[in-house]
Amino acid sequence: MRIQQLEYLEKIAETGSINEAAKQLFISQPSLSQAMKELEKEYGVQLFYRSKVGITLTDAGREFINYSRGVLDQVNLLNEHFGQDKVRKQIFSVSAQHYAFVVNAFVELVKEIGGDEYQFTLRETQTQTVLSDIQTFKSEIGVIYLNKFNETVMRRLIAEKDLEFVPLFEAQPHVFVGRDNPLTKKKRLKLADLADYTYLSYEQGDTNSFYFSEEILSTLHRKKHIQISDRATIFNLMVGLDGYTISSGIISSDLNDEKIVAIPLDIDDSMTLGYLHHKKIEMSSTAARYLELLKEHIRNYGFKIF
Repeated sequence: MRIQQLEYLEKIAETGSINEAAKQLFISQPSLSQAMKELEKEYGVQLFYRSKVGITLTDAGREFINYSRGVLDQVNLLNEHFGQDKVRKQIFSVSAQHYAFVVNAFVELVKEIGGDEYQFTLRETQTQTVLSDIQTFKSEIGVIYLNKFNETVMRRLIAEKDLEFVPLFEAQPHVFVGRDNPLTKKKRLKLADLADYTYLSYEQGDTNSFYFSEEILSTLHRKKHIQISDRATIFNLMVGLDGYTISSGIISSDLNDEKIVAIPLDIDDSMTLGYLHHKKIEMSSTAARYLELLKEHIRNYGFKIF
C-alpha cells in the first residue's frame, strides 16, 4: 500500500467518478483504475460499486476510507511539522438532533483548525438519520438524548449498529417559547399551562416513532400540533404562533436565539444528552478536538460534564 493510493481513493470518493478524479489528480484514467484495483487486491475488499452513472463506496469502502483518512492525517502532521508539503484539507462531519451547543462547538472548530482549505459537514437531522450516519461513517460524531422513556429501545438500536453512546450531561426539561408569549409571565410551567398553545416538534420522517422524538412526552395528546424540519422554522413559529416545544433549556444568543425564552417544566423526568461514535473506528484528532469544544460550551451553559 502506498500513501498515494490512499490520496487517490479519497479523491475518487469526493468526486464520485474515476474520470473526474483522474483529471483533478493529473493522471490517466487507466493508471488511476489500476492503482485502485491493486489496493482492493492487496486488502481483499471491494471498495467501490462501479456503474454507468458513477462510483460509490461499498460498506467496506466507507470503513476503509475512515481508516485511510487517519493514516493521511498522520502523514499530514509529519509534513506540517517538517514543512515538506502542503497542509492537507481538513475533513470532518457531525450529525445531531437540533441543539445550539452542537452548532456553537462546530463554529469554534472551523475557526480553530479549518485553515485555508476544509470540507466540514454539520447535519441537524432526524434521530434515525443520526444513527445511520454514524453506522455508515458519513459522520464521526452524533449527538442525541436518552431518557427513561426511549432509553431501552434506543440503546438496543445503538448496540445493533455497533455504536456507543457516551453521556455528556443531564438536563431538566424546559419549555421554549417566544419572548412575548403569555407563558413567560410564569417562572415555572406545568403541563396544564400548555394545553391551549400550539405544540411544535421536529418531524422524524418515515421512522416517526415516539421513541425517535427529539422532545420528551411525545406520546401526550395535543389539541394543536405542528411538525417542523429545521430549527429556524421552529423558532419562527414560536414567535409567530405563540407555539412551544420542550427541550434541554440551552439557548444561544450567539446563534440569534434572543427572541426565545426557556422556562423550566415541572415534571419528574430528565434528558441525558451525549454523543455517539462507531465502536470499530478510532476517533480522529479532529473529532477529539470537537468533543473538547463541545464540553467547553456545555460547561459555559452551566452544566456539569459526566
